[in-house]
Amino acid sequence: MIKFQDIKIGDYVQAEYEGKRWDGEVIGLQKDQHLVQVLTDVQDFWFEPEHLFPIPLTIQALLKLNFKPTMVDDGSVKYMKGAFRLVTPTVHDDFSHFEMWYREDRRHNPHVHYVHELQNHYYDMTKVHLTAE
Repeated sequence: MIKFQDIKIGDYVQAEYEGKRWDGEVIGLQKDQHLVQVLTDVQDFWFEPEHLFPIPLTIQALLKLNFKPTMVDDGSVKYMKGAFRLVTPTVHDDFSHFEMWYREDRRHNPHVHYVHELQNHYYDMTKVHLTAE
């Protein structure tokens, strides 16, 4: 489950309905009733936060967001999207320790374990929504 206050329009989440989950994008928030409108490949629908789940931050998730990986001589991997950089110390899907930066804004080991958290940091740093575009 994702806390309502952590969800922003444009975030990618998994929405659950009758035991099935679909990846989707948050396209609306109804703050007074704590409802989240999610657009999936099936349709858009309003969900309560307890039916929304985070998408884990993985190499595949970064590739879907069009990050370009580059191996660094020290064994680390640098993921790039425009001027935004994310560097992990290993090639594996271990994002427990990494550094991200955009111009002079540098963050070491930010609390980012899920795609929507990365999207929120990215927006905070660049003032542009992180999408698959």
